[in-house]
Amino acid sequence: MTVTPVLRGHARLRPLGADGARWARGFWGEVHARTRDTTIPQIWDSLSDPAVSPGLTNFRVAAGREEGIHLGPPFMDGDFYKWFEAAVARLETDPDAELEERLEQIARLIASVQRDDGYLHTPTLIAARNHEDTAALADRFHFETYNLGHLITAGVRHHEVTGSDTLLDAAIKAASFLEDLATNKPVELARSAICPSHYMAVVELYRVTGDDRWLRLAESFVRVRDEFQGGDDNQDRLPVREQTAIAGHAVRANYLYAGLADLVAETGDEELTAVLERLWRDVVDTKLYVTGGAGALYDGASPDGSPWQDQISRVHQSYGRAFQLPHTTAHNESCANIGLILWGERMLALTGDAGYADVIEQVAVNSLLASVSLAGSEYFYTNPLRQVRDLPYPLRRPGDTALHPVPAPPPSDERLREGYLSCFCCPPNIARTLARFHERVAGVGDDGLHLHQYGGSDVRAEQDGRVLALREDGDYPWDGRIAFTVTESAGGGMPLLLRIPGWSAGATLTVNGADAAVSAPGTYTRIDRPWAVGDVVVLDLPMPVRVLRAHRLAEEATNQIAVQRGPVVYCLESADLPDGVRLEQAAWRRGSALTPIDAEVAGHRVIALETELAILPAPDEDALYGDLPESEVGTVAARLIPYHAWGNRGAGEMSVWLPLVW
Repeated sequence: MTVTPVLRGHARLRPLGADGARWARGFWGEVHARTRDTTIPQIWDSLSDPAVSPGLTNFRVAAGREEGIHLGPPFMDGDFYKWFEAAVARLETDPDAELEERLEQIARLIASVQRDDGYLHTPTLIAARNHEDTAALADRFHFETYNLGHLITAGVRHHEVTGSDTLLDAAIKAASFLEDLATNKPVELARSAICPSHYMAVVELYRVTGDDRWLRLAESFVRVRDEFQGGDDNQDRLPVREQTAIAGHAVRANYLYAGLADLVAETGDEELTAVLERLWRDVVDTKLYVTGGAGALYDGASPDGSPWQDQISRVHQSYGRAFQLPHTTAHNESCANIGLILWGERMLALTGDAGYADVIEQVAVNSLLASVSLAGSEYFYTNPLRQVRDLPYPLRRPGDTALHPVPAPPPSDERLREGYLSCFCCPPNIARTLARFHERVAGVGDDGLHLHQYGGSDVRAEQDGRVLALREDGDYPWDGRIAFTVTESAGGGMPLLLRIPGWSAGATLTVNGADAAVSAPGTYTRIDRPWAVGDVVVLDLPMPVRVLRAHRLAEEATNQIAVQRGPVVYCLESADLPDGVRLEQAAWRRGSALTPIDAEVAGHRVIALETELAILPAPDEDALYGDLPESEVGTVAARLIPYHAWGNRGAGEMSVWLPLVW
């Protein structure tokens, strides 16, 4: 079929795709190469090996190519589609004929499984093939709509990159199935609409096909949700326009609000925009970890869901109350952190507000990169801010899932990333987010070319006959001096807008060596002049080490400090303490120097911080309460490393927050 892309009519910025933005070198260039060469192939090796994962096998069984039963969690289809999307992104940035053919064969396999009505869910289809009693949408935790949403997104991306209609046709059929539900079975749709990837998906389908039917479908999703009485865990206790605070499952919340932002970009709904801005501020101002982690709580009851105890809504992997930000038990599912990026980038395109780019960077440089090993081949499901030994209770390990219980985990100091997780939603989500991270580099609006993220890009923007292309050089985020060289200009180019990060102070700017004015932190500095090839813009962002304290209501951080340099948050690992010194003894003495140095963690370059830490007397580990020892406070040389690099040197302890001594 022939498609005509539809731009986002009410958004201020149009993000640049791979044809206009690439991570070509530097920090993010290395991450891109690692994702391309290690992460995406490693996940495929897992999904395609029946001894490791049933991901591919489930589709082969559903297609009748093999005998068997469905294995793995019910959302495994969606995980497979997310890997497919990551591989498509790899194909877009780094063409590969063999990979393209493999993806087409996989697309044909997926399409062959789909029912005529557009329904595709391998657990149900395999059960039917095995003559078992089964029905679609029988259990909301079968995640059918979640899976279909990721199928649609994968189909759209596959078509955009390769021109193939194979999976796009399957995506259209899947959207038709959802349309029939919205029209004829709205209650069934509402009950099943958890982890709502389908909101974003059908808007993307509208953009690639230009068919208004899919935009109307996105609007019907909101209407169906608003008419259904649910709970906080799925954000359907209240109609979306009445929501004032974010609650419940953090992945579901962030996916929902990202989808609503997509809808607003097409409809210009000002009331819904205000709702999204209000909810975003609730997260960023009261519920977001310093690392960008989102969704603090494991399992419990929503305290504000109902005044009646027997009706209180459950919550799972959720946002809690304002400032409820535990450290050791922080959940921060990798998918939730990714969902915040998806929501933030849509709000950035919608509003042009640099604050959204700040949060995307906060999440990406810290919690997103922490969720994958420096080698690119092992993954975290949860992302705590403190890792301690010998917990008397088990925490969810990366491979655990509430739907498929596993034996109690080993001692918590053995909590390490894993190459394959039985709950496999996060690794392919990490892969597709990193494989498409070039799409977060820049956007074009009526006021010019906006550069959102720094770290080694090549950018080329074209609008109304004007062209501006730039090469970025520097060592960001380790160093704040960033140089942009004009490599192409036509029609005088276009205004250039550089993000001045909200964390920065004292930024300076030169154009061809001449000083230029810089706007306030958390805004874009606009440079409007005719551009010529060879022009050089240098943005210098001073990076003093910052010592942070938390809000008075963030009680687990009372009288503690965290350390940040530029956008990078640091932590202390037990590997960087002398033998015999425990993590709980380490404290930072006010005024102690924090000196940046070049260092390595597991063979990978980082900027670490050398300092002296106070060593507190060792407590009595067996007593709940004990007398304060009379021992003197000692001092020891230590090193802090970037949070995203923790857990790469074997089992050990870690903390982002350290006690403060005067």
